[in-house]
Amino acid sequence: MTRVAVVGAGVMGCAAAWALAERGAEVTLIEQFELDHDRGSSHGRTRIFRLAYPEPHWVQLAEEALAGWRELERAAGRDVLALHGLIELCSDAALTSADVLEARGIEHRLLGRDETRAHGVVVPDGWAALWQPNAGVVLADAARHAFLDVARPAIETGRRIDSLDEVEADVVVVTAGPWVTTLVTDVPVRVTRETIAFFERTGAPMPSVVELDEVTRHHAMYALHDPVHGLKAGTHHAGHAADPDLEEVADPALVERIVAWVQDRFPDVGPQPVETESCLYTTTADESFVLERRNGLVIGSACSGHGFKFAPAIGRRLAALALD
Repeated sequence: MTRVAVVGAGVMGCAAAWALAERGAEVTLIEQFELDHDRGSSHGRTRIFRLAYPEPHWVQLAEEALAGWRELERAAGRDVLALHGLIELCSDAALTSADVLEARGIEHRLLGRDETRAHGVVVPDGWAALWQPNAGVVLADAARHAFLDVARPAIETGRRIDSLDEVEADVVVVTAGPWVTTLVTDVPVRVTRETIAFFERTGAPMPSVVELDEVTRHHAMYALHDPVHGLKAGTHHAGHAADPDLEEVADPALVERIVAWVQDRFPDVGPQPVETESCLYTTTADESFVLERRNGLVIGSACSGHGFKFAPAIGRRLAALALD
């Protein structure tokens, strides 16, 4: 039996442990903090799940991840997805993900202004709104624990690894998020401190909302259901370079930007945030993922600010790198 140590118990580490365990490995998961700490990138109640991407490879990976989430739900005996739909906002219909979704046979359609308003969203004049029903949120904290409940790895918390020489295993999988470069110095990532805000909203959960930048076609602003306050919103890749060992609060300037956007787009939501917080992104230049093996070391630096939704698919890729 192959002994695999996974360093970092964020969502990718938990997903890797799950995928390794289903292939019969002996797994130890090592975390420098407690399992439910809020210092990294995986904490919180919800994350957006969507199939809609303007690039075909991300759509295909999201479809694979959706199947993996459903497998996890069956094995864990509880839901980790809540699919209330997605609205993708773009300044021009040609910028939406419609062409890629059409090519892959994924259900979608453009909404009229009144239809979008019925979902609680106001579309600027001349803009397009794409509806994709098989989307919504991953219940983030619940998902991490579901991976662990199914995998049942040995777990060591409160243990910080400063050198991979400290780890005894046949293979070491590094899923250390913003701390990855402390262990593997040449991984080409940038760590930033991002800001999110929560707003009061009552009634049925609203769809997730992604507003695309007209130049990059990546999302610039986003909002999603929060089961406590009603709405969670944030800017994407707007934060400053950060040291993950320094704790910081939400950036007031970014809070103002989020508030202005929420007031423009969501008239049924409380106009001021009831809570703000920060989190860390660990990002490559093109927002792709670093997944590679170097002898007995596997590197999984995956998120780039949009990786959570892909966790089952990434976990299985890391397991394949470790065991094959």
